[in-house]
Amino acid sequence: QLQASGGGLVQAGGSLRLSCAASGRTFSNFHMGWFRQAPGKEREFVAAIARRSYGESTQYVDSVKGRFTVSRDIAKNMVYLQMNSLKPEDTAVYYCAVTQILWAYANIPRNYNNWGQGTLVTVSS
Repeated sequence: QLQASGGGLVQAGGSLRLSCAASGRTFSNFHMGWFRQAPGKEREFVAAIARRSYGESTQYVDSVKGRFTVSRDIAKNMVYLQMNSLKPEDTAVYYCAVTQILWAYANIPRNYNNWGQGTLVTVSS
């Protein structure tokens, strides 16, 4: 089970830190991904962090590079998404999920499962 939290209303230029809590099992051997879905749009990849054996590499969609940082705390079975310099176009419901797909394909939503309940991020201009 995955549960995303930490969303809210923030002004453009502000910051939020999303958390994804994993329960029921350890996900240290899984890649963890963050995705978002804005109203009327398809779910899109935001960021991912690789499992420990991959050195916890990260990847990001171009639109958030330099602004968002994904991290994980293996001991706490948590994944985080630090979002800085937020823009109105970042407004969406954010979800976390897991995958064991090859790392090169970890930016594709359909390769993920165990989708958690999302958290709404609203960025006002």
